[in-house]
Amino acid sequence: MEVTAQVTKAAIYGLSTETEKELPGLIKQYQIIGLLDGFRTDGELYGHPILPFDKAVEEGVEKIIVVARPGSCKAITKRIGDTCKELGIALFDIRGKDLLAEVRVVYDFKGIKGYRYAELLEQIKKAEAVSFDLFDTLVMRRVFSADDVAELVSARMYEREMRPGDFADRRIAAEKRLSQSFAPKLLKIYEEVLREFDVVGNCVAAISSPSELAALEFETDRGIIVARRDMITLFNKAKALGKYVCITTDTYYSRAQIERILHDNGISGYDELLISCEYGKSKQQGLFEKLKEAAGTDSILHIGDDPVSDIQSAKTWGIDCVQIYSGAELLDLLGGLGMLGHFHGLSDRIKMGMAVARLFNSPFQFEDEERRLKIRDVAEVGYLFCAPMINDFVQWFGTRTKELECRNVWFSARDGFMVKKIYEKMFPESDSEYFLTSRIAAIRSGVETKEDIAYVDSMKFSGETSDSLKCRFGLEVADIPKSETDENAEGLMQYCRALLHTAEQKRENNRKYIDSLHIQEGRIAFFDFVAKGTNQLYTGRLIENPIVGLYFLQLEPEYMKDMHLEIKPFYTEEERESSVIFDSYYILETLLTSPDPSVEEFDSKGRPVYAEETRSEKDIACFMRGQEGILEYVDVYLSICPESERAVNKKLDEAMLMLIHNVEILDRDFLGLTVEEPFFNRMTAITDVL
Repeated sequence: MEVTAQVTKAAIYGLSTETEKELPGLIKQYQIIGLLDGFRTDGELYGHPILPFDKAVEEGVEKIIVVARPGSCKAITKRIGDTCKELGIALFDIRGKDLLAEVRVVYDFKGIKGYRYAELLEQIKKAEAVSFDLFDTLVMRRVFSADDVAELVSARMYEREMRPGDFADRRIAAEKRLSQSFAPKLLKIYEEVLREFDVVGNCVAAISSPSELAALEFETDRGIIVARRDMITLFNKAKALGKYVCITTDTYYSRAQIERILHDNGISGYDELLISCEYGKSKQQGLFEKLKEAAGTDSILHIGDDPVSDIQSAKTWGIDCVQIYSGAELLDLLGGLGMLGHFHGLSDRIKMGMAVARLFNSPFQFEDEERRLKIRDVAEVGYLFCAPMINDFVQWFGTRTKELECRNVWFSARDGFMVKKIYEKMFPESDSEYFLTSRIAAIRSGVETKEDIAYVDSMKFSGETSDSLKCRFGLEVADIPKSETDENAEGLMQYCRALLHTAEQKRENNRKYIDSLHIQEGRIAFFDFVAKGTNQLYTGRLIENPIVGLYFLQLEPEYMKDMHLEIKPFYTEEERESSVIFDSYYILETLLTSPDPSVEEFDSKGRPVYAEETRSEKDIACFMRGQEGILEYVDVYLSICPESERAVNKKLDEAMLMLIHNVEILDRDFLGLTVEEPFFNRMTAITDVL
């Protein structure tokens, strides 16, 4: 008796014309129960029903084949991957890649074929005409995927007091639906969106026309686009070689809009600009025919990132082509660098897009044998690795000050130097003080009892007691009268009477400084970065206002439980135990610090007395460049991410920060920095904590 092999029940995810092309071959291999899509769940297409995902599960789907670009495959996997794993449904892309396979994170491109700059230049030299794709080739977006633009537009609509409802899904679905037949213009897409929208039910009257929304999307998108600098250098090289240079792009933007994007990004001098929506044809639908007509030659090289629209389509029209990697594809080749499992909302997708646009701005990651991920300047260290965590901390800090109704906000020196600058950008309506203090200044004026001296002495100093006395209290053993010395005591307790006596005058000097500040009645939000609470403890004795400490991280909180301090750390004790922040906070501290020396005490007029500077001019210039990178990141993030969407994600921040231990940093000035802890007399090379 002949046994018939059981045919796998499969669903095809994706409604593009590429699905139509692939269906005949897939029908021969599988029992196709229907088509899936993230934005459409009913109707029929290509002779098959469009099903909701739940319906496909009910019908016993065993395998889902995603017909989409690699970047879209990742988004789809994020959407349905966990459910597929739970139910035992296989999930593959059309190229045969198992989308549920465990991702291996690597930090180099060994074993991966990719073009070097010189190799691609040689290909250009052989052609008479050169065509460049635009998006993800000459320019890229600072969001994780192109679909995030619709989410940004939706958020902007909320800012304008519109009620967009499920606008983003409808916007993406409308484009997909129209693109199956022709390459639409953006205005046509919005006409389609509003045609099916119940405008009264979903949006207020502020939505006056499709043209208004189309203009909003263009300006939103324009604000997140950046040049891929090395590709534009290659573009200019092609022009200098006398080649006929064309930009061939699939887009819904008008010629005038594309010309503005090109101008924004320093792209000029092209011979022709071919825009799909002007001809109603995408690259897959025949735009390359227009390229051949415009170039007037068969010797054409097309350069682009998309394996389907740029490569397969060019080959279909007999055009030589070269695929360069988009930023998203380079990230994918490295297994997502450990970040892919940690991002969720729009804020995170913006952070990811900003990182990719910086790390993988160049497709030429294959220039040497090692092919390691490299960072060449400390400004990049600040922007890529440190800024996301600091940005989120300040977001949390500002939110907490409002929740706690703090009338005063103090950023303690020196770690508060940069944090205050970021706070002013993020919360411009709030006043704050850069509070001149240090652990040393606080204890010199704050100690009042023998128990205080014992507490200070318990924080172990790397050196002799005489050195500790000089560093922490500014006193020489020889200057202390025998009458104020207890030879039977140990450590700093020997000089207890002298220390308490000198503290009285230093306390008055410190109060004069504090009296010069503009202090309102009510709580003080007191910033410290990584601390036990010593500074807050002794500062609190000098003022009447209640203080709440808002720290990045509190060390040894058990030692402060009996001190009656109110401290709310960004990292709770539970989070701290399961995080990797202890591996890297020294690096953050080193880059956040002030270019001024540490404050040791105050003179009789309440003016600060600074310690001798131990850092070189080169060291200071180095971490200031790192701060420039951090501030640039904050400016970009705030300009892109709507206020309503800003969210804290420590796990994603940690994944970005931990990259500093795995990439190759080439900035010698940064590698030469020292982590200084004068209170403990400890100096640590930054390379020891990398």
